[in-house]
Amino acid sequence: MINVCVMYPNNEGSHFDMAYYCAKHIPLVRQLMGPALLNAVVEEGIGGMEPGSQAPYAALGNLYFESLDAFQKAFGPHAAQIVGDIPNYTNTQPTIQISSVKS
Repeated sequence: MINVCVMYPNNEGSHFDMAYYCAKHIPLVRQLMGPALLNAVVEEGIGGMEPGSQAPYAALGNLYFESLDAFQKAFGPHAAQIVGDIPNYTNTQPTIQISSVKS
């Protein structure tokens, strides 16, 4: 199994609309990806390692797929629509990491 982790930086001057992300964007991703998307988990950053410090990321979107190939086949045809929705909820450029889930 793989995790496609989409990390949205919590920079000064950035904004992130969590309500839109959860109510509109993630359901859009679920619909477009179909059964290839095994699960989607959203995390909201609430703090950093030091007490009272800002979270380095406003949000993390974790998308789970059986394999890298399954992700690429599901994402490819819909990439423009999914990426095109980003300005509706944030003004930041996400960082994406694809990882192999070990436990």
